Amino acid sequence: MPHPENVVLCRESQVSTLQSLFGERHHFSFPSIFIYGHTASGKTYVTQTLLRSLELPHVFVNCVECFTLRLLLEQILNKLNHLASSEGECSAHITCETFNDFVRLFKQKITEAENLKDQTVYIVLDKAEYLRDMEANLLPGFLRLQELTDRNVTVIFLSEIVWEKFRPNTGCFEPFVLYFPDYSIGNLQKILSHDHPPEYSADFYAAYINILLGVFYTVCRDLKELRHLAVLNFPKYCEPVVKGEGERDTRKLWRNIEPHLKKAMQTVYLREISSSQWEKLQKDDTDPGQLKGLSAYTHVELPYYSKFILIAAYLASYNPARTDKRFFLKHHGKIKKTSFLKKHEKTSNHLLGPKPFPLDRLLAILYSIVDSRVAPTANIFSQITSLVTLQLLTLVGHDDQLDGPKYKCTVSLDFIRAIARTVNFDIIKYLYDFL
Repeated sequence: MPHPENVVLCRESQVSTLQSLFGERHHFSFPSIFIYGHTASGKTYVTQTLLRSLELPHVFVNCVECFTLRLLLEQILNKLNHLASSEGECSAHITCETFNDFVRLFKQKITEAENLKDQTVYIVLDKAEYLRDMEANLLPGFLRLQELTDRNVTVIFLSEIVWEKFRPNTGCFEPFVLYFPDYSIGNLQKILSHDHPPEYSADFYAAYINILLGVFYTVCRDLKELRHLAVLNFPKYCEPVVKGEGERDTRKLWRNIEPHLKKAMQTVYLREISSSQWEKLQKDDTDPGQLKGLSAYTHVELPYYSKFILIAAYLASYNPARTDKRFFLKHHGKIKKTSFLKKHEKTSNHLLGPKPFPLDRLLAILYSIVDSRVAPTANIFSQITSLVTLQLLTLVGHDDQLDGPKYKCTVSLDFIRAIARTVNFDIIKYLYDFL
């Protein structure tokens, strides 16, 4: 196989560090290595490429697929069993219920395997953040697996979050931490230009990548998405060349591709339409908005109670607090008409913007508009936090320590109406501004 540095681009420092950690095949390596970085920063690709090119015995497991303790441990043991078995030999499926059984079976398999003697076995756990949702002894056990088994084994954790979010409350063995930074624009230019089609020159494709990054780099740094966009839009960029124009006429090439890149800006990350739909859209020269994609249904992805929380937040932001009794109490008594301004005499709250409201008021409205009884559990509060993280709600701080946190709703009325339709909720009758 080719040397790792020639296959892995723009990750020379990380490759060199990992090679020094691996050492010779018969050396005891570092017991655990924690590799972290944002998505599409090359963690998985570099690790797999390095282990394969150096022909090191390894087991690769994705923790998303193995979502329970038993699935995870059995997957590791069965892949290890396949690794230890000679070619053509069919071995029985291994079952494992607990981590104690895993340690015993792991020692047994390593001892029995002739081809694994005096070699470091690497266990790679991709999406390792999911380990935090499993049994409490699992992560500390993997960190000390070399000590527990007394065998030459290294566990490599691949994650998108930092080690501090993993560290158990009790004492544990600290892994070697390696950070994969985001690719710079120069790195992305080099990596994407390396994928140029053989029928076109490298300079021609590099010029196309330069245009693509000039448009998308400010909004998208994800290598996978950029690579997808590069492949999808390249045929349109090449149209003048196919028709007989020269490759150096950059102005004509830019004029041809500019409107299509603007259309593609509307679908970055969402992947609203399939590649075949996108090609048809380019041929027909139609508006991508005519194809109903994920952006038309973003509210569907919200949890059930999050929809009602957002509706309650909107009502609390745009309705005066004095109207709550009128709208949300069944027996509120008579309210004098003089206490409300006539419609033409008042200023719409939508012109003034959303007003902050306390958490207690939000929860009171929520409990009033939800049909079923909702307990104020941690789940409800975590969904409020998630809405703040998604920037659908804004935390405006504490006006008074006794009042607690205050929020504002940042979404539009059309967005709230779309959410209300999914839960069959009539929001208009609660809107004071539009009565």
